[in-house]
Amino acid sequence: MVYRNAILATAVALATCLVLYATVGIPKPPATWRAMDIVSEGGTALIALVWFAIVLTSRPGGRVTRLLAGGLAAIMLGSWADCLDEFWRIDKAAVWDNCLEALVPAGMAVLTAGLYYWRQEQVRLTEHLQKRERLFREHRAFDRLTQLADATYLREQLRREQAQRPDSHCALVLLDIDGFHRINRDHGRAEGDRVLQAVSHMLLLNLRNDDLLCRYAGDRFAVLMPGLDAAAAGAVALHLCRMVARMRHHAGAQQVMLTLRHACADTRDALAGDDSVAAVLAQLARRVDMAPA
Repeated sequence: MVYRNAILATAVALATCLVLYATVGIPKPPATWRAMDIVSEGGTALIALVWFAIVLTSRPGGRVTRLLAGGLAAIMLGSWADCLDEFWRIDKAAVWDNCLEALVPAGMAVLTAGLYYWRQEQVRLTEHLQKRERLFREHRAFDRLTQLADATYLREQLRREQAQRPDSHCALVLLDIDGFHRINRDHGRAEGDRVLQAVSHMLLLNLRNDDLLCRYAGDRFAVLMPGLDAAAAGAVALHLCRMVARMRHHAGAQQVMLTLRHACADTRDALAGDDSVAAVLAQLARRVDMAPA
Protein backbone atom coordinates (compact mmCIF):
# COMPACT_ATOMS: atom_id res chain seq x y z
CA MET A 1 0.00 0.00 0.00
CA VAL A 2 2.84 2.42 0.87
CA TYR A 3 4.59 1.73 -2.43
CA ARG A 4 1.34 2.08 -4.35
CA ASN A 5 0.81 5.50 -2.76
CA ALA A 6 4.37 6.56 -3.64
CA ILE A 7 3.90 5.55 -7.28
CA LEU A 8 0.53 7.28 -7.37
CA ALA A 9 2.03 10.48 -5.90
CA THR A 10 4.77 10.38 -8.53
CA ALA A 11 2.23 10.03 -11.32
CA VAL A 12 0.33 13.02 -9.92
CA ALA A 13 3.57 15.06 -9.79
CA LEU A 14 4.32 14.25 -13.43
CA ALA A 15 0.81 15.21 -14.49
CA THR A 16 0.98 18.42 -12.44
CA CYS A 17 4.21 19.42 -14.20
CA LEU A 18 2.56 18.85 -17.56
CA VAL A 19 -0.48 20.96 -16.63
CA LEU A 20 1.76 23.69 -15.18
CA TYR A 21 3.85 24.00 -18.33
CA ALA A 22 0.78 23.86 -20.59
CA THR A 23 -0.97 26.54 -18.53
CA VAL A 24 1.86 28.98 -17.84
CA GLY A 25 4.15 28.38 -20.78
CA ILE A 26 3.94 29.62 -24.36
CA PRO A 27 3.82 26.79 -26.93
CA LYS A 28 6.85 26.60 -29.20
CA PRO A 29 6.35 26.04 -32.93
CA PRO A 30 6.98 22.39 -33.89
CA ALA A 31 9.73 23.56 -36.22
CA THR A 32 11.79 24.65 -33.19
CA TRP A 33 11.46 21.36 -31.37
CA ARG A 34 14.80 19.61 -30.93
CA ALA A 35 14.17 15.90 -31.35
CA MET A 36 17.47 14.80 -29.80
CA ASP A 37 16.84 16.78 -26.60
CA ILE A 38 13.28 15.49 -26.38
CA VAL A 39 14.39 11.89 -26.77
CA SER A 40 17.30 12.16 -24.34
CA GLU A 41 15.50 14.13 -21.61
CA GLY A 42 12.21 12.28 -21.98
CA GLY A 43 14.04 8.96 -22.13
CA THR A 44 15.93 9.80 -18.95
CA ALA A 45 12.65 10.57 -17.20
CA LEU A 46 11.11 7.31 -18.44
CA ILE A 47 14.08 5.16 -17.39
CA ALA A 48 14.18 6.86 -13.98
CA LEU A 49 10.47 6.10 -13.59
CA VAL A 50 11.04 2.42 -14.40
CA TRP A 51 13.96 2.20 -11.95
CA PHE A 52 11.88 4.00 -9.33
CA ALA A 53 9.10 1.41 -9.65
CA ILE A 54 11.59 -1.49 -9.58
CA VAL A 55 13.26 -0.22 -6.40
CA LEU A 56 9.95 0.26 -4.59
CA THR A 57 8.49 -3.11 -5.59
CA SER A 58 11.60 -5.24 -5.07
CA ARG A 59 13.09 -3.95 -1.81
CA PRO A 60 11.92 -3.85 1.81
CA GLY A 61 11.26 -0.48 3.38
CA GLY A 62 14.04 1.42 5.08
CA ARG A 63 16.62 4.15 4.69
CA VAL A 64 18.31 2.64 1.63
CA THR A 65 15.03 2.19 -0.22
CA ARG A 66 13.90 5.73 0.61
CA LEU A 67 17.17 7.25 -0.61
CA LEU A 68 17.28 5.24 -3.83
CA ALA A 69 13.62 5.89 -4.65
CA GLY A 70 13.81 9.56 -3.63
CA GLY A 71 16.88 10.19 -5.76
CA LEU A 72 15.33 8.49 -8.79
CA ALA A 73 12.06 10.42 -8.31
CA ALA A 74 13.95 13.72 -8.25
CA ILE A 75 15.92 12.80 -11.40
CA MET A 76 12.70 11.75 -13.11
CA LEU A 77 10.87 14.99 -12.30
CA GLY A 78 13.84 17.16 -13.23
CA SER A 79 14.31 15.37 -16.54
CA TRP A 80 10.56 15.58 -17.22
CA ALA A 81 10.72 19.35 -16.64
CA ASP A 82 13.69 19.56 -19.03
CA CYS A 83 11.68 17.66 -21.63
CA LEU A 84 8.59 19.85 -21.24
CA ASP A 85 10.81 22.90 -21.64
CA GLU A 86 11.32 21.82 -25.24
CA PHE A 87 7.59 22.25 -25.97
CA TRP A 88 6.74 25.38 -23.95
CA ARG A 89 8.68 28.60 -23.47
CA ILE A 90 8.79 29.79 -19.87
CA ASP A 91 9.38 33.40 -18.85
CA LYS A 92 13.05 33.92 -17.96
CA ALA A 93 11.99 35.62 -14.75
CA ALA A 94 10.25 32.43 -13.52
CA VAL A 95 12.17 30.68 -10.76
CA TRP A 96 10.09 27.52 -10.44
CA ASP A 97 11.24 26.25 -13.84
CA ASN A 98 14.88 26.40 -12.81
CA CYS A 99 14.05 24.78 -9.47
CA LEU A 100 12.41 21.83 -11.21
CA GLU A 101 15.37 21.35 -13.52
CA ALA A 102 17.74 21.57 -10.52
CA LEU A 103 16.09 18.40 -9.19
CA VAL A 104 18.36 16.34 -11.47
CA PRO A 105 21.69 17.09 -9.71
CA ALA A 106 19.95 17.04 -6.32
CA GLY A 107 18.46 13.65 -7.13
CA MET A 108 21.87 12.35 -8.20
CA ALA A 109 23.30 13.41 -4.83
CA VAL A 110 20.49 11.61 -2.96
CA LEU A 111 20.87 8.55 -5.20
CA THR A 112 24.61 8.50 -4.49
CA ALA A 113 23.93 8.50 -0.76
CA GLY A 114 21.49 5.62 -1.26
CA LEU A 115 24.09 3.66 -3.24
CA TYR A 116 26.64 4.24 -0.47
CA TYR A 117 24.35 2.81 2.20
CA TRP A 118 23.25 0.04 -0.19
CA ARG A 119 26.91 -0.96 -0.55
CA GLN A 120 27.24 -1.15 3.25
CA GLU A 121 24.10 -3.27 3.35
CA GLN A 122 25.51 -5.61 0.70
CA VAL A 123 28.80 -5.95 2.59
CA ARG A 124 26.93 -7.09 5.69
CA LEU A 125 24.81 -9.51 3.66
CA THR A 126 27.92 -10.88 1.95
CA GLU A 127 29.55 -11.52 5.32
CA HIS A 128 26.37 -13.26 6.43
CA LEU A 129 26.38 -15.49 3.32
CA GLN A 130 30.07 -16.24 3.76
CA LYS A 131 29.38 -17.45 7.28
CA ARG A 132 26.57 -19.64 5.93
CA GLU A 133 28.84 -21.00 3.20
CA ARG A 134 31.60 -21.74 5.68
CA LEU A 135 29.07 -23.50 7.88
CA PHE A 136 27.94 -25.85 5.11
CA ARG A 137 31.49 -26.41 3.86
CA GLU A 138 33.07 -27.17 7.21
CA HIS A 139 30.23 -28.35 9.47
CA ARG A 140 28.56 -31.66 8.90
CA ALA A 141 26.39 -31.55 12.03
CA PHE A 142 23.86 -28.75 11.68
CA ASP A 143 20.36 -27.84 12.75
CA ARG A 144 17.91 -28.10 9.85
CA LEU A 145 15.64 -25.27 11.03
CA THR A 146 18.24 -22.52 11.51
CA GLN A 147 21.01 -24.05 9.35
CA LEU A 148 23.43 -23.49 12.23
CA ALA A 149 25.89 -25.98 13.68
CA ASP A 150 24.36 -28.10 16.43
CA ALA A 151 25.44 -29.02 19.95
CA THR A 152 27.43 -32.02 18.76
CA TYR A 153 29.65 -29.90 16.57
CA LEU A 154 30.00 -27.32 19.35
CA ARG A 155 31.37 -29.94 21.73
CA GLU A 156 33.78 -31.18 19.06
CA GLN A 157 34.98 -27.64 18.37
CA LEU A 158 35.49 -26.98 22.09
CA ARG A 159 37.68 -30.07 22.37
CA ARG A 160 39.60 -29.01 19.26
CA GLU A 161 40.24 -25.53 20.64
CA GLN A 162 41.42 -27.02 23.91
CA ALA A 163 43.82 -29.39 22.13
CA GLN A 164 45.19 -26.93 19.55
CA ARG A 165 45.37 -23.72 21.63
CA PRO A 166 45.32 -24.68 25.32
CA ASP A 167 46.94 -21.40 26.41
CA SER A 168 44.71 -19.08 24.36
CA HIS A 169 41.50 -17.43 25.49
CA CYS A 170 38.34 -18.85 23.96
CA ALA A 171 35.02 -17.58 25.26
CA LEU A 172 31.76 -19.49 25.21
CA VAL A 173 28.44 -17.64 25.42
CA LEU A 174 25.01 -19.16 25.87
CA LEU A 175 21.97 -17.10 24.84
CA ASP A 176 18.39 -17.96 25.72
CA ILE A 177 15.20 -16.40 24.31
CA ASP A 178 13.00 -15.13 27.16
CA GLY A 179 9.46 -16.51 27.27
CA PHE A 180 9.86 -18.59 24.12
CA HIS A 181 7.27 -21.09 25.34
CA ARG A 182 4.68 -18.28 25.36
CA ILE A 183 5.37 -17.54 21.70
CA ASN A 184 4.71 -21.18 20.82
CA ARG A 185 1.63 -21.21 23.01
CA ASP A 186 0.10 -17.93 21.81
CA HIS A 187 1.12 -17.99 18.13
CA GLY A 188 1.89 -21.62 17.32
CA ARG A 189 5.03 -23.62 16.65
CA ALA A 190 5.38 -22.31 13.09
CA GLU A 191 5.70 -18.77 14.46
CA GLY A 192 8.16 -20.02 17.06
CA ASP A 193 10.28 -21.47 14.24
CA ARG A 194 10.21 -18.08 12.47
CA VAL A 195 11.45 -16.43 15.67
CA LEU A 196 14.35 -18.87 15.92
CA GLN A 197 15.33 -18.21 12.31
CA ALA A 198 15.06 -14.43 12.71
CA VAL A 199 17.13 -14.42 15.91
CA SER A 200 19.79 -16.65 14.35
CA HIS A 201 20.09 -14.25 11.39
CA MET A 202 20.46 -11.25 13.68
CA LEU A 203 23.12 -12.98 15.77
CA LEU A 204 25.10 -14.01 12.68
CA LEU A 205 25.10 -10.47 11.33
CA ASN A 206 26.62 -9.17 14.56
CA LEU A 207 29.39 -11.74 15.03
CA ARG A 208 32.93 -11.93 13.70
CA ASN A 209 33.78 -14.32 10.88
CA ASP A 210 35.86 -16.42 13.31
CA ASP A 211 33.00 -16.84 15.79
CA LEU A 212 30.99 -20.06 15.71
CA LEU A 213 27.22 -19.75 16.27
CA CYS A 214 25.32 -22.92 17.12
CA ARG A 215 21.79 -23.81 18.03
CA TYR A 216 22.56 -25.52 21.30
CA ALA A 217 19.07 -26.75 22.22
CA GLY A 218 15.51 -25.52 21.78
CA ASP A 219 15.56 -21.72 22.01
CA ARG A 220 19.14 -21.66 23.27
CA PHE A 221 22.09 -20.54 21.13
CA ALA A 222 25.80 -20.95 21.82
CA VAL A 223 28.62 -18.77 20.49
CA LEU A 224 32.25 -19.86 20.57
CA MET A 225 34.55 -16.81 20.37
CA PRO A 226 38.24 -17.69 19.85
CA GLY A 227 40.69 -15.14 21.23
CA LEU A 228 38.24 -13.46 23.64
CA ASP A 229 38.19 -13.73 27.42
CA ALA A 230 35.04 -13.74 29.53
CA ALA A 231 34.95 -9.95 29.98
CA ALA A 232 35.24 -9.23 26.24
CA ALA A 233 32.70 -11.93 25.45
CA GLY A 234 30.32 -10.45 28.00
CA ALA A 235 30.45 -7.10 26.20
CA VAL A 236 29.70 -8.83 22.89
CA ALA A 237 26.85 -10.77 24.49
CA LEU A 238 25.28 -7.53 25.78
CA HIS A 239 25.53 -6.07 22.26
CA LEU A 240 23.82 -9.16 20.83
CA CYS A 241 21.04 -8.86 23.40
CA ARG A 242 20.51 -5.19 22.53
CA MET A 243 20.35 -5.93 18.79
CA VAL A 244 17.77 -8.70 19.27
CA ALA A 245 15.72 -6.44 21.56
CA ARG A 246 15.57 -3.85 18.76
CA MET A 247 14.09 -6.34 16.29
CA ARG A 248 10.55 -5.66 15.08
CA HIS A 249 9.16 -9.16 14.74
CA HIS A 250 5.47 -9.51 13.95
CA ALA A 251 3.18 -12.50 14.33
CA GLY A 252 0.38 -11.45 12.04
CA ALA A 253 -0.69 -7.97 13.14
CA GLN A 254 0.84 -8.31 16.63
CA GLN A 255 4.42 -7.31 17.37
CA VAL A 256 6.39 -9.88 19.36
CA MET A 257 8.97 -8.44 21.75
CA LEU A 258 12.16 -10.51 21.82
CA THR A 259 14.77 -10.40 24.60
CA LEU A 260 17.68 -12.65 25.52
CA ARG A 261 19.38 -13.85 28.67
CA HIS A 262 23.04 -14.78 28.54
CA ALA A 263 25.95 -16.29 30.42
CA CYS A 264 29.57 -16.53 29.36
CA ALA A 265 32.81 -18.18 30.42
CA ASP A 266 36.42 -18.43 29.31
CA THR A 267 36.86 -22.08 28.31
CA ARG A 268 40.63 -21.84 28.81
CA ASP A 269 40.12 -21.29 32.53
CA ALA A 270 37.14 -23.62 32.82
CA LEU A 271 38.85 -26.52 31.07
CA ALA A 272 42.19 -25.97 32.78
CA GLY A 273 41.03 -28.05 35.74
CA ASP A 274 39.41 -31.46 35.71
CA ASP A 275 36.10 -30.26 34.29
CA SER A 276 35.06 -31.89 31.04
CA VAL A 277 33.48 -30.09 28.09
CA ALA A 278 30.10 -31.51 29.09
CA ALA A 279 30.52 -30.23 32.67
CA VAL A 280 31.45 -26.73 31.47
CA LEU A 281 28.41 -26.60 29.19
CA ALA A 282 26.13 -27.87 31.95
CA GLN A 283 27.44 -25.27 34.41
CA LEU A 284 26.98 -22.48 31.86
CA ALA A 285 23.44 -23.70 31.11
CA ARG A 286 22.55 -23.47 34.81
CA ARG A 287 23.87 -19.91 34.90
CA VAL A 288 21.67 -18.97 31.95
CA ASP A 289 18.64 -20.50 33.67
CA MET A 290 19.31 -18.37 36.77
CA ALA A 291 20.07 -15.16 34.84
CA PRO A 292 17.45 -12.40 35.31
CA ALA A 293 15.00 -12.02 32.46
